[in-house]
Amino acid sequence: MKIKRIRTIGLVAMAALVLAACGNLKNSSFGSNDSSNTATSTKTTTTTGSTGSEFYQGVIKNGTYRTSKSRGVNVSQNDNVMNLKSFETGLLDVSKKVFSTEKYVFQEGQYVDSSTVENWLGRVSKSNPTGLNPKNNGKKGATTRNPIYLQQLEEQDYMIQNGSKMSLGGVTVGLGMNSVDYYQKVQYGATYETNISTTELTAQGKKMANTVLQRLRQKSALKSVPIVLALYKQSSNDSLVGGNMIAYAVSKNGSTSVSDWKSLDWNNYVFPATSESKNSGANNNDESDFSSFKSHVENFFPNLSGVTANAHYKDKALSKLSVNITTKFYSETEIISFTQYLATAAKRYLPSGVPVEITVKSANGDIQSFLARTAKGSSYYTHIFSDQGNN
Repeated sequence: MKIKRIRTIGLVAMAALVLAACGNLKNSSFGSNDSSNTATSTKTTTTTGSTGSEFYQGVIKNGTYRTSKSRGVNVSQNDNVMNLKSFETGLLDVSKKVFSTEKYVFQEGQYVDSSTVENWLGRVSKSNPTGLNPKNNGKKGATTRNPIYLQQLEEQDYMIQNGSKMSLGGVTVGLGMNSVDYYQKVQYGATYETNISTTELTAQGKKMANTVLQRLRQKSALKSVPIVLALYKQSSNDSLVGGNMIAYAVSKNGSTSVSDWKSLDWNNYVFPATSESKNSGANNNDESDFSSFKSHVENFFPNLSGVTANAHYKDKALSKLSVNITTKFYSETEIISFTQYLATAAKRYLPSGVPVEITVKSANGDIQSFLARTAKGSSYYTHIFSDQGNN
């Protein structure tokens, strides 16, 4: 089994957006000369600043954002980039249930390094005794082999800032579990699949989470801080959406095991539904609203390659809608007119009371314009990406 490290601009950009959104840094301690103490050293530590209670501030140390010691390490079979993004954002959402954005500051994981994660994601063997995935039993059948259950693992740290000091307040660790394990019977041969039920991956994930917890508690800095353990169900490689968080548990007071797991009814759907993506759990009104929006947009501007949306649900209620539109436009005047029309059509047809993002791209993937509305907002913020740099 191969482990790879994915360090893409997209993931870094996403993390920046999640932490800081699009606001200013008026509440930031960025650029200050205060000397803040972390759990391990005394150096100049500041924050990125706050843009509202929805987002965490991030940690800046000696003028540099603190990146994760194990960012992007996962089992190499994962070809669905949507899993990588939704795993991180889902982990942040779980963390907010325990670590308030008003009290805690986000820091990328500093206690589990890349080599450790690589070993943990591997199969257990004589050469890799810390592997969390089961040993290879030598069998090749889809139902007889031991599959790879654990696909990715990520640590997030949550700091408490008291005046000029910053200390570790808690840690969240997410385990990304496969719903489908892809494998080859011979090297470079055909790819086969082992399907893993939600019941099985959840049971395996809880067992692995307790092992991870025991290992984390052996670190002096993590002996007594709260540790959140979260399970993520990965979507298949051909899915048009990422997976979703399915359960979490909190270890307090230095405990080395957890049994009180809380289930999460979080799901992602594609609008309109496809043969691969059934929307049985989505609200029919939400899908109908999007269908009306899609129909009016396509009728008004026929030069479109596609209009789709990713609908994010929590407890059967729509929590966010991300619309993606691919155009065949070539002139900037068309893009401007189209974006203006979208702002009007979205306000009229798309569901209210939830955050909405609309990204307009060309056929080659270049972003042409972007629209967004907050859950409490009524109007859309718009931006046209101009090659001339004057918008």
